[in-house]
Amino acid sequence: MTILADRVERVKPSFTLEMTSRAAELLSQGVDVIDFSAGQPDFNTPKNIREAAVKAMEAGKTKYTAGAGTIELRKAVCSKLSRENFLEINPNQILISNGEKQSLYLACQALFQAGDEVLIFKPYWVSFPEFVTLSDANPIIVETHQKNNFEPNIKDLKSKISNNVKGIIINSPSNPTGSVWSDEATINILALAKENNWTVISDECYERLVFDGEFTSAQKLNIDNNIGANIITCMSMSKTYSMTGWRIGYAFGEEKIIKAMSKIQGQATSCANSISQSASVEALTGDQSAVELMKNKFKERRDLMVSLLNDIPSTQCDMPGGAFYAFPDFSHYLGKSFNNIKIKNSFDLSDLFLNQAQVVTVPGDGFGAPGHIRFSYPISSSLIRKGIKRIKNILEKLI
Repeated sequence: MTILADRVERVKPSFTLEMTSRAAELLSQGVDVIDFSAGQPDFNTPKNIREAAVKAMEAGKTKYTAGAGTIELRKAVCSKLSRENFLEINPNQILISNGEKQSLYLACQALFQAGDEVLIFKPYWVSFPEFVTLSDANPIIVETHQKNNFEPNIKDLKSKISNNVKGIIINSPSNPTGSVWSDEATINILALAKENNWTVISDECYERLVFDGEFTSAQKLNIDNNIGANIITCMSMSKTYSMTGWRIGYAFGEEKIIKAMSKIQGQATSCANSISQSASVEALTGDQSAVELMKNKFKERRDLMVSLLNDIPSTQCDMPGGAFYAFPDFSHYLGKSFNNIKIKNSFDLSDLFLNQAQVVTVPGDGFGAPGHIRFSYPISSSLIRKGIKRIKNILEKLI
């Protein structure tokens, strides 16, 4: 009998990947499924980026690269950070990884260990607690204010402070809520981190997808306000450039931490994909017009999605400031029944949408937010209308 390591039991599966897999299976069977689960743009990667990959292959750039990433790409990241985020970073402070997800995982592996505690705000991306768990540390969940843009509940945060806390993970724009924290909220967290000697891991995967106002990186706020917090910032090629399958992300921060992350990556995956790295240089330094086109389309879809969700009786959906998720509250429908089957939680409700309406969503309980459902809207407006109509029709049948 095979006995697996204890960590396998401690780690929860990814609910988002599970729902995406279920959608793909039904689609392969010819079922007319509308998929609101996928956290990725529906656009193809821009042509100039695809062409750069072809040129890289023809030029023989198909070998291992430096473990931390090619110097060309790390310099391109430096240029991007200077141009868009007003940050001056050198290549030695940058690690290129196989997607931002790996960057976040590596940061936790390099920083935390058994006995440590790491603060995480809910609703949280499903992988945050699991990254901490895989580092043998303990995730400590902190409340947010739903009616105030899901910004941190400072009172609850302060109640969780102990000598065991070694770090804090922040995520703005947020997955799953789409909320963008105010600069004041981020500054308050950074000040607490400095005061308590925590390392901040800032997930800024959706930094280019902010629809109302301008995004400011946590590190820029840190510098401008002379806070002095220690921040590892993680960014991605995936969402901005519709490159989810290319698997390139990057992290930057204190050189000692970046080297530690690179050391672990070297033993785990050697380096990031060489062809994808070449394509990413073009993405960061080339024509950016496709980014704006996609962003404008996402904003249109956001407005449509939120409007339709709020037309559903007893459903509340706040306007998300970024990313491409809506996170409505369906608490009113919990406790009701469909065909004598009681809807006890968001898992049941999400299953109802899938099984009876052929609409794929992600249950809020997986993000630490009972009663909510995550809707991803990087799909066509016609499919958004069709899918929400199906949701509305099935909810009318609950008693």
